[in-house]
Amino acid sequence: MLARKFVVAVGLLIVFGFKSEQVNAQDVLVNQLADWLSGSFNSKEQSLKDTSYYHINLEIVRIWRDRQDGIWLYVEQAMAGNMEKPYRQRAYRLTQTDKNTFESAIYTFNDPVRFAGRPELINKLPLDSIYKKEGCSVFLTWNIEENSFIGSTGERTCPSELRGASYTTSEVKLKENMMLSWDRGFNEDGIQVWGAEKGGYIFLKQKK
Repeated sequence: MLARKFVVAVGLLIVFGFKSEQVNAQDVLVNQLADWLSGSFNSKEQSLKDTSYYHINLEIVRIWRDRQDGIWLYVEQAMAGNMEKPYRQRAYRLTQTDKNTFESAIYTFNDPVRFAGRPELINKLPLDSIYKKEGCSVFLTWNIEENSFIGSTGERTCPSELRGASYTTSEVKLKENMMLSWDRGFNEDGIQVWGAEKGGYIFLKQKK
């Protein structure tokens, strides 16, 4: 009887130990995704090579570290030389949907300019003051061969009214020190009405 209890106990340890290793492995990937996304980026090098691309600064920092519903990031984009007036400010929530796939859900908030250059202030923002952009999540898959996260929004799932658009799409490829981001707007006939035409913006990480 004692031997049987010992075998059962060992079996439980093996099972739970294996599950723990799986969870830890998943934690490593989602934290790697957050780490690679976080930092100061810009597209200066691309803009010097091709003047059809602007020099854009991109700042991404961790926020709400105590929350247990995912990893939260504050995102700010601005034209070089005009950092005090970013044209895009968002919050991202990173969660893992399966072994190698992650969702980056997009949130907006009122009066975002108050956080420009001061992301620490967003930590005091109540969660009921942020609004999810339904259908606009980017789903990223870990590609072990390319050592990168690659993904996009769904097809025609993200509505938009910007500059005559009916919907937007986002395509992303993320490496340790580089992010390729291609945001485009399309009208109801599927004709592109805004966004880069040749390919995505290449943002190089300047610092963490």
